[in-house]
Amino acid sequence: MLKKLTQLAAATAMITTPVFADEAKVKVGMITTLSGGGSGLGIDVRDGFMLAVKGNDSIEVVVEDDQRKPDIAVQLADKMIQSEKVDVLTGIIWSNLAMAVVPAAVNQGKFYLSPNAGPSALAGKGCHKNYFNVAWQNDNLHEAAGGYANSTGYKNSFILAPNYPAGKDALTGYKRFFEGDLAGEVYTKLGQKDYAAEIAQIRASDADSIFFFLPGGMGIAFMKQLAQSGIDLPVVGPAFSFDQGILQAVGDAALGVKNTSQWSKDIDNAANNKFVADFQAEYGRLPSLYASQGYDTANLLISAMDKAGVSDADAFRAALKAADFASTRGDFAFDKNHHPIQDIYVREVIKEGDVLTNKIVAVGLENRSNAYVDECKM
Repeated sequence: MLKKLTQLAAATAMITTPVFADEAKVKVGMITTLSGGGSGLGIDVRDGFMLAVKGNDSIEVVVEDDQRKPDIAVQLADKMIQSEKVDVLTGIIWSNLAMAVVPAAVNQGKFYLSPNAGPSALAGKGCHKNYFNVAWQNDNLHEAAGGYANSTGYKNSFILAPNYPAGKDALTGYKRFFEGDLAGEVYTKLGQKDYAAEIAQIRASDADSIFFFLPGGMGIAFMKQLAQSGIDLPVVGPAFSFDQGILQAVGDAALGVKNTSQWSKDIDNAANNKFVADFQAEYGRLPSLYASQGYDTANLLISAMDKAGVSDADAFRAALKAADFASTRGDFAFDKNHHPIQDIYVREVIKEGDVLTNKIVAVGLENRSNAYVDECKM
């Protein structure tokens, strides 16, 4: 399946037309992870984006695989800007890749619409008028997890995340809202698959709960090993380790886990209902958080194109800022640093028939912006 999807990405990347054959045409360069660890995340972002732009002749998308390597992502961005002459860049999943690509791209006059990575460095002093994050600021889902842990009465959490920008933002976000003590705080290696040492530390601690941010295959490995260890502690985490594309691999060990997300397939609004149905019809699977973010990113772009041509950068930027589109999340607006103001939900992993999925059980944070907005001087 992955091979087939990767081939599809390659085929998509070969579709080209003259950049300004039409004044209203926008050329999009999508750099995302389509192979190796974390490829499912990039595939879902791509598929959500492509679903939204399907049949839109005013948008051309060039897709490339960054292989989750910063140097490859930089090379691809240079190629897209210099050779492909793209107007807009998007697609990056990982915050370390975003930090390698985004500042140079926006300083060259390109627009970057993030469907995922939201490092704090780009939300605060490093904000830029051409950078818009359509997903969240990295801390947000973890802040909601910390708040939920308080409401549940947890007093002593063991917390862990990978040692890269998003991991640091994750634990910062949890600690910002969590009022209890920490039984342990560990940064793991990015891409790590063996968590025996960390699980031993949890066992030896007096923790009453576990919070972790380990996206993609890292979270799958951790949850399986935790279940096998016999440690019986409640787990709280962000959606990244309990989202639709990951749950089947985690299995029943995930049942009952509470996780935080700005999106869920059971948000009842017309845009989300259509998205879920159309995604299933197009791809034969339930959409994930990442797919919803790709879809919303494309619809933001379309809404801006309906108001202004990309050749008028100021007008196009203002149209993006207005965020005049029907988000799968419902209410959506940008704060002054071009990051979302939105609700963050608490979801529970359940089974619908034989399928593991999530349902909303509470609102974790209402109309949450981010902790770095006042550092942005736009």
